[in-house]
Amino acid sequence: MDKPATPDAAVTIELATPRGFCAGVERAIEIVERALEKFGAPVYVRHEIVHNRFVVEGLEAKGAVFVEELDEVPNDAPVIFSAHGVPKAVPAEAERRSLIYVDATCPLVSKVHVEAERHFKDGHHILMIGHAGHPEVVGTMGQLPDGAIQLVEEVSDVEALEVRNPNNLAYITQTTLSVDDTAAVVEALKRRFPEIRGPKKEDICYATTNRQQAVKDIAHRCEVLLVVGAPNSSNSQRLVEVAEKSGCPKAFLVQRAADIPWAELEGVTHVGLTAGASAPEVLVQEVIEAFKERREVNIRLSETVTENVHFKLPRMLLTDDGDQRSRQGAA
Repeated sequence: MDKPATPDAAVTIELATPRGFCAGVERAIEIVERALEKFGAPVYVRHEIVHNRFVVEGLEAKGAVFVEELDEVPNDAPVIFSAHGVPKAVPAEAERRSLIYVDATCPLVSKVHVEAERHFKDGHHILMIGHAGHPEVVGTMGQLPDGAIQLVEEVSDVEALEVRNPNNLAYITQTTLSVDDTAAVVEALKRRFPEIRGPKKEDICYATTNRQQAVKDIAHRCEVLLVVGAPNSSNSQRLVEVAEKSGCPKAFLVQRAADIPWAELEGVTHVGLTAGASAPEVLVQEVIEAFKERREVNIRLSETVTENVHFKLPRMLLTDDGDQRSRQGAA
């Protein structure tokens, strides 16, 4: 398609930075790739390793087989647990069957698991701020016996809470929530339960916080903001919400360039673009190229913070010389 020649056809794409892959996602993907190198195909993965079909299909092409539960994994095959974390019953079942398993749980999710166990050991009833049914929430609540953790999704849930001992509570949070929405829930909890204990350090991860701040920084300047990510990606969905709450008239989640809502972009000259923490940079570039096929494009980089986070790989996947080759979290 020929590009329009008039100056009015130009569009500025404001590229939020940081965006895309975080250190936990990089680590999880590399765990699958290293496992394929070490054990050979097939390597089984319980649930999507990260919430992105492009990533999952790329790993499938290399020999990864994604399943919902362990009963789909043959006895002689290695299995990997996703970055979102799993209930304790899952590795226990793997051990019972003598399966070789590798846990790709993000270390920042594991931190929340440890907090939950510490609160439980100290005798506290735990309230978890999160989204019902999300794999991370299921995994975290599954670290402790049934009833030890109670889910709170939003501010309106706080007043309806029924707890046995309001003076012996602690709270934890899902790592991929809206920073502002979570702060409002925490404030409501503290108002109703002044003695409630919180984490020593914020549970919402650095990548979620940074990507939301990067969107806040550009949203008010954009007529439309596009978030590259998957519908089942919590952190991607939150970026859409943050954009709308931060002054952008319209925000849309797109998985690929084919999903761009071109009708909503007619006459628009300033577009924001970012990606959720499980979306690879190649998909961001695909969106930019789709714009270039239709419009004259000016790229403006907007950098909020520089990320330089690394997570070590599981010991069993390290090479003999100790090279950990953990990738940088910044996209």
